[in-house]
Amino acid sequence: MVKFSISNANYTYVHDQNDPSDTIDVHHIMVKRSGAKSLFVYISAFVLLASAFYLYAYEGKSITLVYYSLLFNLISVKILLWRPVEKESVVIMPAFGVQLETHYMSGKITRHFVPIDKILKPVLLECVTPMTCYWTLSLIVCGESDLVPIFKNLRPPGKMLVHVWKALCSGTDSKRGLDKGNVEN
Repeated sequence: MVKFSISNANYTYVHDQNDPSDTIDVHHIMVKRSGAKSLFVYISAFVLLASAFYLYAYEGKSITLVYYSLLFNLISVKILLWRPVEKESVVIMPAFGVQLETHYMSGKITRHFVPIDKILKPVLLECVTPMTCYWTLSLIVCGESDLVPIFKNLRPPGKMLVHVWKALCSGTDSKRGLDKGNVEN
């Protein structure tokens, strides 16, 4: 049963509650597919290939022009349309831990489980690069030198990540890993 959903141009966030006892909390971030973009890319590739065949057949140009055009079309279609990840999910089980799932278009699913007693705190971070700025959600895990990213392949907007972060904070009882000086009574 879907409890809550947010959508934008690139992603759809779904808060799913399959368990009637409300113990298992599932959050999905799904990639939206654009039919108009696919149509535009395929029509552009067809026009480019048709013009290469025209130059070969009527203008007497070399056949290598057709081969280069075909190769360019294949590369451009792959770059513009190929996204291997279909969705990423977070399954929060307060008694056991957090399971991170990545669903690929090929049908492959990878899962990573983090036990509840190793999670110190979920953190929502702003990442700044020279070209862009985006939000990411990670877990601080005891015994790990690096943060464990929740969404490894997708970059959903902050308004979607806030819901997952709040659920992680309440589901993992994030105050457990902090020292007593920082814990509120």
